[in-house]
Amino acid sequence: MRAGDGPGGLAPTEALATDGDGAFLRLEGVRKSFADLVVLDGVDLAIRRGEVVCVLGPSGSGKSTLLRCVNLLSPPDSGRIVLEGEEITGRGEAGIDFVRQRVGMVFQQFNLFPLKTALENVTLAPRAVLGRDEGECRRRGEELLDRVGMSDKVAEYPDRLSGGQQQRVAIARALAMDPHVMLFDEVTSALDPELVKEVLDVMRELADEGMTMLVVTHEIGFAREAADRVIFMDGGVIVEEGPPAQVIDAPRHERTKAFLGLVLEH
Repeated sequence: MRAGDGPGGLAPTEALATDGDGAFLRLEGVRKSFADLVVLDGVDLAIRRGEVVCVLGPSGSGKSTLLRCVNLLSPPDSGRIVLEGEEITGRGEAGIDFVRQRVGMVFQQFNLFPLKTALENVTLAPRAVLGRDEGECRRRGEELLDRVGMSDKVAEYPDRLSGGQQQRVAIARALAMDPHVMLFDEVTSALDPELVKEVLDVMRELADEGMTMLVVTHEIGFAREAADRVIFMDGGVIVEEGPPAQVIDAPRHERTKAFLGLVLEH
C-alpha cells in the first residue's frame, strides 16, 4: 500500500474515515439484476485506504456493473455498500450526494462535452456542483491538466485531441472534484495501442501518490505492476483474489487459469 499525498491535492489521508475493520470502501452481499439476468450475485469486497485493486474477468462477468453500483449510477438491488464508515445504499439522494463528493469515475468512452474546451470540461463540475469560485476552478483546472501532461491543450476542443489526450482530460475532470476514491472502467480499451501508455502512466502516478483506486482493466501488465490486489470475476461473483503475483502468475482456480491463458497468449 502506498502512503502520502502527491501533487494535485489529494485529500489528507488522516481526515478520511474507515470502518471498524479498517476498510475504506466495503461491499457486503451486493446483488444486481437486469430483468432475469443476475449480473452481481452476492459480492463481498473490502478495500483499504490507499489500496489499488484491479478487477479482471471476461466480458459480462459483472465488472463494470460493480463500479456502477459503487458510485450509485446503478444502485444494487440488495446488499450494503459502506464508504468511509457511512452506508451509502438505501439513502436516496443523500447517499448519491455523499458519493458524488467522494468518488470519481472515468469511463471507457471519454464523454467530454464537445463544445467546451479541455479546461472548460475540467472546471464545469466544481463550479456547478461544488459552487467554487471561477478563478479558483481555473487555477485548479490548469494544475490538473498540467499534471496529466495536457498543459499545452487547455484551449483545445475534444475533436482536436487524440483519444489518449481526451482520456487524460477525463481523468483531470474526475480529479477536479477532489475524490477520495477513483473508479476506472476499461479506460484504455477504446484507445489505439500507441496511446494506451500515456493514460496508464497517469494512472500509475495516481497509484504511487496514494489514491484509493478500483480499476476494471484488461491491461495485465498494469495490474501486475500497479495493483496491491487483483480480483478475478466471472458470472457475477469474485472467483479469486490476492496479490498480483498469486492471481496473475500462479492462479489457483481453473476459471482464472483459463481466462489468463487466453489473455496472455495475445
